[in-house]
Amino acid sequence: MALSRLDNAIRMAVVAHAGQTDLADQPYILHPLRVMLAMEAEDERVVAVLHDVLEDCSCYTEGDIRFLFGDTVADAVSALTRQEGETYSDFIIRCRENPIAARVKLGDIKDNMSPSRSSSLKLSHKMRYEAAIKVLSGRAALRERE
Repeated sequence: MALSRLDNAIRMAVVAHAGQTDLADQPYILHPLRVMLAMEAEDERVVAVLHDVLEDCSCYTEGDIRFLFGDTVADAVSALTRQEGETYSDFIIRCRENPIAARVKLGDIKDNMSPSRSSSLKLSHKMRYEAAIKVLSGRAALRERE
């Protein structure tokens, strides 16, 4: 039986984030999986689980993602990848230009600010996230799951 696109994306993310932990010393892969679960559409879920692969790992390229998942997913993952020398504000504005990236980034920020993770966040990061939510919400609203 062939794996679905989402299954393949999850496998890619597991390999990419192997051995990584977050600020709370939890396996990092749990973060992209939680963001994925907050999304509804398949492309959003694929992008969500891959959203940190290019920025945090050197084992995959944008070309790999484009080949395996197509232009829509690759463009959104690229938009979610902060470029060298790019300010956070410019990064958020660039994310806002891609509707899938905007929704995933809102989910990413929401997860980063969740009570289980936010206790390890610096106040400056919390303020930055709150400002980013305002910018991103002008383009896309985060859809709550029941």
